[in-house]
Amino acid sequence: MKKSIFTMLTLSFVILSACQPQPKPPKDPLEVEMLPLESDLEKRSYALGASIGQIVEDKINKQKAVEIELDHVLLVQGFIAGMQGKSQLTDKEVKSLNQLIDAQVREKNKVIRAKQTAENKTAGLAFLTENAERAGVIQTESGLQYEILRQGEGRSPLVSDTVKVQYKGTLLNGTEFDSSYARNKPASFPLNRVIKGWTEGLQLMKEGAIFKFYVPSELAYGARTTGKIPGNSTLIFEVELLDITPAG
Repeated sequence: MKKSIFTMLTLSFVILSACQPQPKPPKDPLEVEMLPLESDLEKRSYALGASIGQIVEDKINKQKAVEIELDHVLLVQGFIAGMQGKSQLTDKEVKSLNQLIDAQVREKNKVIRAKQTAENKTAGLAFLTENAERAGVIQTESGLQYEILRQGEGRSPLVSDTVKVQYKGTLLNGTEFDSSYARNKPASFPLNRVIKGWTEGLQLMKEGAIFKFYVPSELAYGARTTGKIPGNSTLIFEVELLDITPAG
């Protein structure tokens, strides 16, 4: 009998609990209500806030990339307190802390870049060594490698000439970092004002030719990071020589 009463009480408790409204999960303190933007005042206000938010988010992502974390809730609190002139930190403390974080980001990025450039150098050497054994690949004394995809006609450019080309550049992992094809506009430049690999390679071509170049880092941008190209990267270019303009 006691067991039956206990079972009934337990069952009643479960049923009553199920009927009670469940507590709502805590609201995200960073969640904001999306208000309609109708007047110019509303749009201007939102635009200013959005631009500040983008700057802050960019800074957060740069710190996160080097494993420096921030508390987003406290960040927002600090932002509001700063706007209201109620910051818990003095201006000197704020400046000092931000300078410290910036210095840490720079130092960590320096370490990451050094490691990456060393890895890129090793990967580039391994790739070029293997690539040199492929049928159709020619290597010059400088270490530049190339394939002839289509022969051209006429003369080859001199180092003092200006050339007009279509080209596509990729890293060893296939990432495209530049392309005149994508811009749908050929590029023109004096041949003596580009990377060594191009200066040497294009002099091997004739008008109308298409070559594929495998450029060691020392014939490209060396150890420095340039745009989307990490330091010590071996580069692959597919180049079509459209036109040659003699110097002068």
